[in-house]
Amino acid sequence: MKKLIAQDATERDTWDSFISQHSEANFLQAWAWGEFHRDRGKTVIQRFVIDESTGRPLAAYVGQVETAKRGKYLAIAGGPITDWGDEELTKFLFRDITAQAKRQKCVFVRIRPQLEESPEHRRLFEQTLGLKPAPMYLSVELAGVLDLTKTEDEILANASQRLRRALRKGKKEGIAVESSVNPEDIKQFYQIELETAKRHGFVEFSEDFLEKQFRAFAKYGQVKLYTAKYQGEILAQNFMIFYGNEASYHYGVSTALGTKHSGAPLLHMQAMRDARERGIKRYNFWGITAVDDTKHRFYGVSQFKRGFGVSELPYLHAHDIVLRPFHYRLNYIFEKIRAKLRHV
Repeated sequence: MKKLIAQDATERDTWDSFISQHSEANFLQAWAWGEFHRDRGKTVIQRFVIDESTGRPLAAYVGQVETAKRGKYLAIAGGPITDWGDEELTKFLFRDITAQAKRQKCVFVRIRPQLEESPEHRRLFEQTLGLKPAPMYLSVELAGVLDLTKTEDEILANASQRLRRALRKGKKEGIAVESSVNPEDIKQFYQIELETAKRHGFVEFSEDFLEKQFRAFAKYGQVKLYTAKYQGEILAQNFMIFYGNEASYHYGVSTALGTKHSGAPLLHMQAMRDARERGIKRYNFWGITAVDDTKHRFYGVSQFKRGFGVSELPYLHAHDIVLRPFHYRLNYIFEKIRAKLRHV
């Protein structure tokens, strides 16, 4: 019988080696993700569960303590990473998560794991582990993914006619694609984000938030900023993260000129080529709306992503470990109201 112990993670190589062995994992559990939140001044909990007899890591999680008016909570997005079929390990892991959150005086822990939505996984979280469905999401819960073991020709054959026309038009117009790993280039990205946010009606991320995130992943060669230009003018930019088995389209922005000359499809095709060169097998377009949710403000963007022939990947809805019931109930009511107002 294994003797399990939990301890803080201290070495990046050991951490990223373990996380990357799990095909479902993405950048939300990367070492750089923890560094990014530390740089923002957050308290970061980053832990291994280890088989003491062998010293071998069996499970891991990284999360940051978020401070809200109704109390602190520990957010673990895209994790933990574990063998979900090992009940002894999983229960030990969740006991450690609970203990760490209590030490930080958190009201609750919010977890959105890398598990697909299913009745079996809901039973695991709600009956076996005793978690409660969260009133709000934590990170993306419906993603559009492409299998990069397919050739470019195979992907294009499954893409929409509209997308194929846009690619042909972009090449004919001589749209150029450039890439950068320089965090200073995020300044331009942020300015275009402001324009994009105004056009599509969403709240933008701060320049500091974007720059620190890009810098954390750039340190380890895990990020690129792609830019499409027409006659020297920027049309669109993609913030791509390459980690483990997945290339993630994390953020995208476009200019007014980009609505007339479609550079975004070319950016994705180049990012896919770069991902294959890294040996990556999955391209994640990140969040998409339900196919029939035509009134959602991101429906148009989702239709663009679906044009590549993506498969839907529904992650298990976020769940909470309740630590302080009275304060949690107040937070739950507030978040339910906010979710209804925001139509999420």
